[in-house]
Amino acid sequence: MPDSQPLWTSAEIEAATGGRLSGPAFAANGITYNSREIVPGDLFLALKGVRDGHEFAASAFAAGATGAITEHAVEGGPCVVTADTLRALEALGSAARDRSPQVRRGAVTGSVGKTSVTQAVKAGLDLAGPAHASIKSYNNHIGVPLTLARMPRSTQRAVFEIGMNAPGEIAPLSKMVRPHAACVTAIGPVHIEAFADGEAGVAAEKASIFEGLAPDGVAVLNGDTGYSALLEAAARRAGARRVSFGTAIGADARLVDFQPGPQGAKVTAELFGRTIDFTLGQSGFHWGLNSLCVLLMLDALDVPLDTGLAALADFQPLAGRGQTLTVAAPGGGFTLIDESYNANPLSMAAGFRSLGARPVPAGGRRIVVLTDMLELGDQSRSLHEGLAVAIAAAGLDLVHTAGPEMKRLHDVLPPARRGLWRETAAELAAEAADLVASGDVVMVKGSNGSRASLVAKALSDLGSPSSSDAPRAER
Repeated sequence: MPDSQPLWTSAEIEAATGGRLSGPAFAANGITYNSREIVPGDLFLALKGVRDGHEFAASAFAAGATGAITEHAVEGGPCVVTADTLRALEALGSAARDRSPQVRRGAVTGSVGKTSVTQAVKAGLDLAGPAHASIKSYNNHIGVPLTLARMPRSTQRAVFEIGMNAPGEIAPLSKMVRPHAACVTAIGPVHIEAFADGEAGVAAEKASIFEGLAPDGVAVLNGDTGYSALLEAAARRAGARRVSFGTAIGADARLVDFQPGPQGAKVTAELFGRTIDFTLGQSGFHWGLNSLCVLLMLDALDVPLDTGLAALADFQPLAGRGQTLTVAAPGGGFTLIDESYNANPLSMAAGFRSLGARPVPAGGRRIVVLTDMLELGDQSRSLHEGLAVAIAAAGLDLVHTAGPEMKRLHDVLPPARRGLWRETAAELAAEAADLVASGDVVMVKGSNGSRASLVAKALSDLGSPSSSDAPRAER
């Protein structure tokens, strides 16, 4: 049920931000900084970025905003004037956290799997009662306080995604959320160009999520990463209760067996010494460990095991993160796996392994279409070339590539496996019909910035998705 009270009143905004009301008092039921997303009753936040948000206040009011947070009075409606709108958003987020002390909060970070694990945790929280979570990948210095500020008063549990692009970003966001449980999904060479010490620096940054834990908080640790000792030490310094997931004996949540199938997977695990068998709506091998991370987070947020297992059984791949559809192309149908939202060496290897395990009809091929992985610094060449090993291990048949970095992979592939290479994803997308044939299973994967989604869309546009495999909306 929706809250009977508004999300924010102008008096509450004044109290939280130290701002001053200009115009009549108002109340708002939502908050956004994008004037194009305004729905009637929203609060508009005039942030300064590439464009000054104050320029869009009039259009926000015209779209139905009842008030705004600004740095000076604007025409069109009432506003709370503050010294700095970003600082005001942070203050509003903290006030939302503090006015709802009943909320059990979780926080998720990691080099891969952050968004999917966050949304899977949210699926379990939803089944347990009124819940709240980050949308999309709202995980930075704007997205985290905005998610807090949007938290309804009636919320019982919430989960927040926390990301980073550079050192020193995660700890302040975690301290803002003050989670009761926090996890690191995995650690790998992602954003390493920003860290002088490479992957070790990434690991230390991810571990800093535990600095924000509430007293008696729970740290959920990946026991299979090469940085498990570092994570353990960081959690111990934070005074956290520590639980782990992994494949080794001794893990609190231990993966025993993972059997992928066309519509998901069957998992056998040991959870706190008890053997459990359950099903997943995901078939990627990385979801074996992801599912255990989710269950430990839900347990720490007081969600019963049966509720968590029910959520995992129904949880489907998010947009661009493994959605699967059958494309009825004129020359014959093929299966498309859309992994176009993001990519790094860890997720690439996991995707190749999952693709290699998929059954194909007689005459069909397992094909992967790859665009550049970004933000890898001086390791980019070796990491792109190194994908050839995982591709061979997975037994993939053909590799199409786009981008200057993927040219390095293209050049080291054996001729029988080497498909098309084009300078850009747009050029490769224009030749979509030449990338696949009837009966093929094709995965598209690449960093969002290298526009892998153009290839995925071009392939899906070759035909109409069958109703049984149509992608579900992102949750």
